[in-house]
This record gives sequence, C-alpha cells and structure tokens, in this order.
Amino acid sequence: MWDLTRSDKLKRMTRTLALVLLDIILINAASLIALYSHFDFIFAPFREQMPSIQFFVLQSALIIALFIPMKLYNSVWIFAGVQELLHIVVSAVTICAAQYLLIFADIVQLPSSYPLHNALYLTALICASRFSYRLLRMYRRKSAARPGQKRTMLVGAGDAGMQVLKEFQTSVNSKNRVVCIVDDDSRKTGQYVCNVKIAGTREDIARLVQQHRVEEIVYAIPSTTATDRKEILNICKETGCKMKILPGISQLANAEVSIQKIRDVDVLDLLGRDSIDVDISQIAQYIRNKTVLVTGGGGSIGSELCRQIVALAPRKLLIFDIYENNAYEIQQELRRSAPGLDLVVRIGSVQDTARVDSLFREFSPDIVFHAAAHKHVPLMENSPNEAIKNNVFGTRNVARAADRYGVETFVLISTDKAVNPTNVMGASKRICEMIVQMMANQSKTKFVAVRFGNVLGSNGSVIPLFRKQIEEGGPLTVTHPDVIRYFMTIPEAVSLVLQAGAYANRGEIFVLDMGEPVRIDDLARNLIRLSGFEPDVEIEIQYSGLRPGEKLYEELLMDEEGLQSTKNQLIYI
Repeated sequence: MWDLTRSDKLKRMTRTLALVLLDIILINAASLIALYSHFDFIFAPFREQMPSIQFFVLQSALIIALFIPMKLYNSVWIFAGVQELLHIVVSAVTICAAQYLLIFADIVQLPSSYPLHNALYLTALICASRFSYRLLRMYRRKSAARPGQKRTMLVGAGDAGMQVLKEFQTSVNSKNRVVCIVDDDSRKTGQYVCNVKIAGTREDIARLVQQHRVEEIVYAIPSTTATDRKEILNICKETGCKMKILPGISQLANAEVSIQKIRDVDVLDLLGRDSIDVDISQIAQYIRNKTVLVTGGGGSIGSELCRQIVALAPRKLLIFDIYENNAYEIQQELRRSAPGLDLVVRIGSVQDTARVDSLFREFSPDIVFHAAAHKHVPLMENSPNEAIKNNVFGTRNVARAADRYGVETFVLISTDKAVNPTNVMGASKRICEMIVQMMANQSKTKFVAVRFGNVLGSNGSVIPLFRKQIEEGGPLTVTHPDVIRYFMTIPEAVSLVLQAGAYANRGEIFVLDMGEPVRIDDLARNLIRLSGFEPDVEIEIQYSGLRPGEKLYEELLMDEEGLQSTKNQLIYI
C-alpha cells in the first residue's frame, strides 16, 4: 500500500513538473510573439528591443507563482470547463495589469501595447495546452471501438442531466452512449448539448426509442415531482427498454451528481408518492438525551426505527427482540454507523412478563416504541392462539411495565387490518389499540397508537416475494385481480411514526395518509416489466384466490371513527 502511494505521488510530481516546464516555454513564447507582432514581424527592430534574459526568467517565475493559487497544476484537465478557463483568463489579466504598472513606472522599457498582446497570446497558448489534452482524450475515446455500450436515451436536459451526459462521454467505465435527449421544455427541442440532440418531449419517447434503436433509458431529473416522475417512467416502461434513474434531491443530499449514483428503476418509483416531510427539530426534542426502548427492534419496522432514532442523539438505545439473528444484524450495523452510541441489545419475548419487568426495572426507558408482533395474516389464521399471546398479551405486558416504571411516551405500531377486522391478526391488533386507549385513561404515561398499511420491502411483504418468483422464472401469484392495498416505504412509515410520537397526548390513534391505493396485479406487472420481461408472455401471473381472512381492500378508519388533522398533513388522529 505504501509503495502504491509513493508511486502515485511520484507520478503527480512528474506531471506537475512537466506542466511547469511547458508553461515556462509558453510564457516566453507568448512574450516573444507579443513583442514581434508589435514590430509587424520585422526582425531588426524586434532584436533591438529584446529584453534581457533576466527579464524572461523573472517574468516566468512570477507567472508560475500566480498559476499555483489559480490551481492550474491541480485541475483534472480531462474535465476542464468554464471554471478552468476563468482561472486562466484571470491569471492573464492580472499579469497584464502588473506589466502596465511596470511600464508606466518606467521600471521596464517595453512598448505600451506589449501587456495586452502578451495577455492574449498567453491565454491562447495556455488554453491550447490544457484543453488540447481533453480534446485528444475525447477524440481517442470516440474513435476507439467500445464494445458493449448501450444506445441510451437521457430524460432531462437540466443541470443534473448534463452532468450525467458529460460523465457518460468522459468516463472510461461508462457503458452508455447517449444517442438522444428528451426534455419537457419544448424550447430546448432541436438544440444540441455536447453534440447530442434534444429530440423531443415525453410525448416523443416511444417514437424516439424506435427511431434511435434505444436500449436503455436514464431518467435524470432529481428535482421533479413524484407525479411527473411516475407519468414519465410509466411511458418509458411501455417501451420495453431497460430503465435507470438518478435519485431525488433528498437522496443525493448535496453529494455530486455522478453515474455511480444512477440505479435501476424500482417499482417504488412508479407509485408516484412525494417525499415525506417531518419536523426533525420537534422529533429530536422529545428523543434527545432519552433512553429509548424498541421492542421487535430487529424487524423491518423496528430496525428502521433504531436507525432513525440514532440520528436524533438518544442517551441510550435499547433493542429487545426474540429473534437473535435480526438483533445481531442491527446491533452490528449500528456499532459501525454510530460507534459512540450507548447501545444495549437484549434477547427475550414480550410474552414473558418477568423478562419484560426486569428490562424496565434495569434500564428505566423514557420512550417505548412497541413494534414486536406477529403480522402474517394467513399464518395467524392457522395459529390464532399465538397471535393472541404475542400481540395482545405481549402488548399488555409492555404497556403495564411502561405505566409501572413511569415511561413518558408509549407508541404502539398498529395496522390498517385492525379496522373492521376479518382475520385473527387484525382482530388482535385492534385489541392492542384498545389496550393502549384503556391505559391512556388511567396512566400518567402518554399512550398512543399509529396505524398504517402495507410497508414495501418489509420481511414477508409482496415485493420481495414477487422478486423471488421472477428470479425463479415465475409464475407470480396474485390472490385476486382486483385486490388493492395501501403502500408506504419503511423509512416513510418510520418517519411518520416518530412524528406521531411528538404529537402524543393520551389515547390517540394516529392514522397515516398512505396515498392512493395500488392494485397488486398492476404492481406485479410493473415489476415484471422493470425486470426486462413481458407479463403473461415470458412470465405468467396466476390468481390463487383470496386467502382466509383476507379482504379485497383495506380500510384506515371504522365507520364510527372521525378524523382530526395535525400539523403534519400526512398524519391524522
């Protein structure tokens, strides 16, 4: 490793020294040409007015000293652009001004036109030396055969799209050759960017794919709305091209746009959900310097709760889970990402009253997020006693301990299946909500519940199942062609759970706005297309019928329940 570092340093020093020597030659060449041109390229008067060798040496040293802070020896010239050109011009103008001062002060005897001509020639020669490297590299890349490059359509001619285009054209690792650009600003249609034509708007995507034999579409508009992104991606999806996307502004989080950030389009991108906004300061206020307990902390929701809680600076984070493998994974992840965190992991069941009591007695948590539960509807239909033991009695045990040991806030993770339940799992979670409401009436602890629908990507959810079935070549099993569900991503759901905890008073059931419901059949077909296959042609969809206790659609409210708004438009009471 040390030898490699020394080698890199030697290469960099050699490159810098070569540039300095080249600049010395160009600086003196510019001076000679400027002086020679003043005498209309007549040699005799030019020779008589020739400055001394000391003048050329001193001038070269001063100009090199000016070039260093202008970063003319640190720039990566393969990516040279307007900023580098500006540095060269500023350097030349500074030199010109200094030479005029020397001439007017009668320190040097040179024609008055010399500084301006010298600055112009110096700018031209330095720019030629620097930008010719970029042009040569680009020419060699374009002329060289690059097997495996995909004919690519770029969607978006904004700043992010242009950065992606430039990197596609200059990166040696690029596997894409952009053959056309699409942008909804019709004023740009017909213009060229980096020699690539902006050929139309979203309405022209299907036609341009055929015309240019496009193999891959890259969506590069990180600042677009979720609705526009959904509409454009749905158009792209119908072309049969492989699709990739540059993440949104919130995901880039000030990182530079690059082709390394581009990922495959996921079914989540087709849901058309705007990013969730929460009041981080309000959430941090009730979590900072508190001991926080997350039951079921190794599960999908529980582990994401832990990740987001860590960022809010708790005094201690306590994870309680019966499944040691999940608990171990989140423990190791948090130790890597937050080495200074006071983290405690305990294995045990919420059904064990004595274990729960000892946990609260030892650590005295201030806030409890109760995410431990059995959640699979068909499995609980076959094992109803386990659903009641774990969900109902487990919630009762944790809630009683929270009351007994003076917990400030208790948040139950509930589900839309608790509304007019038609299955054992939903009924057990409705009883959990009733326990929370009962405890709220007799305890100083603020007991609340948060109710939401299906979480995309969680353990046992439909997306991982569909992906596995696609990997196996199908078929994809959908219970009914008309079944619909509400969906939310894990980070979205957890952010709103934390926000709801900040609103907690006594006995509220918070309902999250899940957006528009999604037909599972459409979800399956979209996922097949995004995987590069044709539904019902290459991969079959089979309808297996509704499972015991399953509804065609889920509800978020019972008839007798009303809605009261909160400060967050996505959270209701």
